[in-house]
Amino acid sequence: MSKSRVISLFLACSSTMASAQTAPRPADRLIIVTMDGVRWQEVFGGAAKELISPGSGGVADTIALARRFLRETPEARRETLMPFLWGEIARNGWILGDSSAGMPVRVTNGKRFSYPGYNELLTGAPDDRIDSNDKIPNPNVSVLEWLNGRPAFHGSVAAFGSWDVLPFILDSARSHLPANGDGPPVAAPRTEVEHALNDLAREIPRYWGNVRFDAVTMEGALHYLRTRRPRVLYVMMGDTDEWAHERRYDFYLDAINRGDRFLKTLWETVQRMPEYRGRTALLVATDHGRGSANDWTDHGRDVPASDRIWMAGLGFRIQDSVVRGPHTQAQFAATIAGLLGLEAEFRRANPKAAASVFTPAP
Repeated sequence: MSKSRVISLFLACSSTMASAQTAPRPADRLIIVTMDGVRWQEVFGGAAKELISPGSGGVADTIALARRFLRETPEARRETLMPFLWGEIARNGWILGDSSAGMPVRVTNGKRFSYPGYNELLTGAPDDRIDSNDKIPNPNVSVLEWLNGRPAFHGSVAAFGSWDVLPFILDSARSHLPANGDGPPVAAPRTEVEHALNDLAREIPRYWGNVRFDAVTMEGALHYLRTRRPRVLYVMMGDTDEWAHERRYDFYLDAINRGDRFLKTLWETVQRMPEYRGRTALLVATDHGRGSANDWTDHGRDVPASDRIWMAGLGFRIQDSVVRGPHTQAQFAATIAGLLGLEAEFRRANPKAAASVFTPAP
């Protein structure tokens, strides 16, 4: 072999090795959390002083609520309300949707309420056929169902929610996804702990009928994470939207704060699990926005401001990604697939799906 041929082969091998070393590896596991109807205003500005009132906010003890959440600046208020989001996630990931800075994330389905929002989030495209919150099986394949159909993820994708419409949004009958959105948090209890979780859930009042309190959903999801070790876990929380509709700004803020603590607990839990630590990403979003001022309790077609939402990401591959804009709710599904290194495949299977919000760093 000639000297020039040896040099050419050496350079080719070196180039291949360098590419392999610099190519971004996908996340191996993913945690997804949605917080129903949480306004971008609270996420980026913290508690609104004008809503800590008996009238517009329905707050009885305004002094106690102000002591908990009011601070001098928007930055201090948001860090007080959501310390994990503005500590760990903001420092090591990204948060999108600050409309006050001219960088909104928009809902594109035109409905601005829950089922259409979750469909857009999880399938990557709006669908005019979904125009109510009725328990109608979703005709669209979600990114969770698509992942569950792949050999590497089959049987390792699960969903927990506080709303009994969740199994229909994911069409569990077709997708065969375990989607716990109602009733006992443990489907087939075997241990004392599992029976205790179900007993506690049964004793908690059903204040909203078809929506259970997030505490049950949180504990069920955490137990599933620790015992089943899914590769993809989706948790849908709902207290925030329900208390907003009740015009209880105090309970709404408390639910946001509790949701932030749950994010922290989830993240600390996966960091203690060897198969997750250093290999997991966390995505957070909401299904719709809300109005402003006295209209903060509402959303839907008649509340144009409720088309503005937010989303956030933390963990493996996220801190090295380059976020691109403008942003829409429809990008969330491909972002899920993209973090797992499967955006191209997902969008080939779902041509209507919007592109991911990020481009992996080279």
